Amino acid sequence: MHKVTRGALALVLLSLAFASTTLAADWPQFRGPQANGTAPDEGINKNWVQKPPAEMWRISLSDRGFTSPSVAAGKVFIIDHVEDNDVVRALDFSTGKELWQFTYADPGKEKYGFAKAAPTFADGKLYTFSRKGLLHCLDADSGQLIWSKDAVADLGGKVPDWHYSGSPVVDGDKLIIVHGGPEHNVIALNKDTGETLWTGGNADPISYPTPLIATIRGIRQYVVTTAGTIIGVDPDTGQVLWRAIWRARNPVNIADPVVVGDALFATTSYKLGCGLIDVTDEGGKVRWANKELQAHFNSPILHEGHIYGIGDPGYLVCLDPETGDLRWKQPGFEKGGVVLVDGVVIAVNGKDGDVVMVEATPDAYKELWRIKPLGSRSWTPPVIANGKLLIRNTRALVCLDLM
Repeated sequence: MHKVTRGALALVLLSLAFASTTLAADWPQFRGPQANGTAPDEGINKNWVQKPPAEMWRISLSDRGFTSPSVAAGKVFIIDHVEDNDVVRALDFSTGKELWQFTYADPGKEKYGFAKAAPTFADGKLYTFSRKGLLHCLDADSGQLIWSKDAVADLGGKVPDWHYSGSPVVDGDKLIIVHGGPEHNVIALNKDTGETLWTGGNADPISYPTPLIATIRGIRQYVVTTAGTIIGVDPDTGQVLWRAIWRARNPVNIADPVVVGDALFATTSYKLGCGLIDVTDEGGKVRWANKELQAHFNSPILHEGHIYGIGDPGYLVCLDPETGDLRWKQPGFEKGGVVLVDGVVIAVNGKDGDVVMVEATPDAYKELWRIKPLGSRSWTPPVIANGKLLIRNTRALVCLDLM
């Protein structure tokens, strides 16, 4: 038997400790730690027949909407609505017990729910953006207000037809929102004070996606999708770097684009479909376009060179983003969302709430298992944090154990 020295043992333990930190992560912002719909968790349970995901907890919601939760620092953050108020709720991640509430007025009729932007956590602070443009910075531990701004009254923005939906994005000391100013539709604020750092973008009418931090052709930038275009924005000045036309008959873009090398995969419903946009010296140029994936609300994911996403009239689709070639499509996923984890896609049937595990392979649609933890309309994309799966519909949020 080989003798293990103290130094070797320490190295092994350190390696194990490091490995454990890479197998799971919080979900601090919309679409996860890398804002790409992918969870780093490994070793999840993939046999839902012999071992169905155990329910850890569930809570009732009254906002009748689809706002995505975020998970960080041992808490789940979700925005609910009670009477004429939005209610930011912080829950214990292990038990679902409510830890604090922050309430602000949001009267008026709902449009598919009230608040639509997911909370964003960074450096002990929580940022929320209401459908009418109220931007709050809260202490994530206590729920106390640190600062607030009104995107319309204070920042000169304009609420789009279906209300503000894009989530705040933290980049270093900056907080980025798409507010829809008459000349500049993007604004950067100091994340600690709310002070305006720059206004940028252009005068294109805004739409509903969340800004995306990306490096394209070696240039770091914010990718912003408007009602009929996609633009690249310089993160230091707000200057527009390039612009591409991406416009449906009904000028509404909702799904976030996906970075594919030095190009962007975009997808929109309203009979536009999907396409690959090359970013060139002359601006954004559409390389190809077809109607194989017509995502209405939910953004697709990229895995090992293939796109997986859900689009109208309800297909889960796998295609090659370089060529647009369809690999496979499967009906029965009306307007649901997807998340990638440990080599599988977890997809939600938006109509009936089925949660389906599918092998992430372009070879064929290979369904592994399915469950129905809540049922009914479930348009919110799944969230995975630290081995747990969060699913919501219009009435509840449930936490399931994936390990």
